[in-house]
Amino acid sequence: MNHYCTYFDRIYLTHGVALWNSIQQHDPGAVLWVLTLDDTTAVVMRGLRQEDLRVVTLAELEAGDAALAAAKANRSRVEYYFTLSPCWPDWLLRTRSEIPAITYLDADLYFWSSPAPIFTEIEAAGASVGITAHRYSPGLEALKVWGSYNVGIQYFRNDEAGRAVVADWRARCLDWCYDRYEPDRFADQKYLDAWPERFGRAVHVVAHPGVNVAPWNWRGLRWGGSAVLPTVDGRPLVVFHYAKFRLLGSGIWDSGQLEFSVMPRGRRVRLYEPYWQALHAAARTTGMTAPSATRGARVGWRKWVMRALFGPAWWRAGGCWIALGLGPLGRYGGALMLARRGKKISMTA
Repeated sequence: MNHYCTYFDRIYLTHGVALWNSIQQHDPGAVLWVLTLDDTTAVVMRGLRQEDLRVVTLAELEAGDAALAAAKANRSRVEYYFTLSPCWPDWLLRTRSEIPAITYLDADLYFWSSPAPIFTEIEAAGASVGITAHRYSPGLEALKVWGSYNVGIQYFRNDEAGRAVVADWRARCLDWCYDRYEPDRFADQKYLDAWPERFGRAVHVVAHPGVNVAPWNWRGLRWGGSAVLPTVDGRPLVVFHYAKFRLLGSGIWDSGQLEFSVMPRGRRVRLYEPYWQALHAAARTTGMTAPSATRGARVGWRKWVMRALFGPAWWRAGGCWIALGLGPLGRYGGALMLARRGKKISMTA
């Protein structure tokens, strides 16, 4: 039995339920531990009344972690959420002896096939920790300044080595976890860069190309397979990271790809239409009429010009995903923005 954990608030509620549904489909019998970040999310998730879904409130976690609760006063909400990334799995490994290993997942991940290859690869390496590289698409390599490894999916075995890694990460994030770049650190993510050298064979970088495919690396892969099960570099797509994919309103979605590479229509229909269906199924399950729209954010005129040029905003019409802009240029948007702005493109969601 595999154990997973994630955390989210009401804005990502349908994403989190869609993730859980995909786990149930591809890893039957697995347990998902959900840290709920507001009362609405806690009520809805507990209301699902599913045995393998374990709900813990943020208040419960803070009550058992005084240092985490204290950190809340010296960082923004999003920075506090970043701080939860190590504290949540660390708390589970310390307090739930029935968990042999925990796999942390961002709420906007979605499984397309069995996660078994992830665990098989880590076990074969004899490692206690598994992480994934960003594997940036050609032209986006400069984004490594924000971190070579992605926080979206990580595996920690409940043994001495696994607990030591997550405890070290927790301590560093409690000390400093801010949404700004500094040498050798950025939010919760850049700390991972030192893990392979610091912890040696205890840490394994998952090599399967179908694990943590995302907007920042899809263009560097060879796609094949079917609409039901795509393949990447000849291997099944295991889990896709729908980072920054958010409803703007009136059937228009922000693909989250402006600063990376905007997918051509055929591929976005194959990858994002099933996820749209999953989000709406999750909305019905939770009693919502549709996935929550993203929090309002002011967008300057320059970004609107970039959106018009590169087409990262998509309108769903009859199962098609139409780019609201000059779509063909979108594949090069991230590289052009990097060339213009240097390392100022942020990797935070």
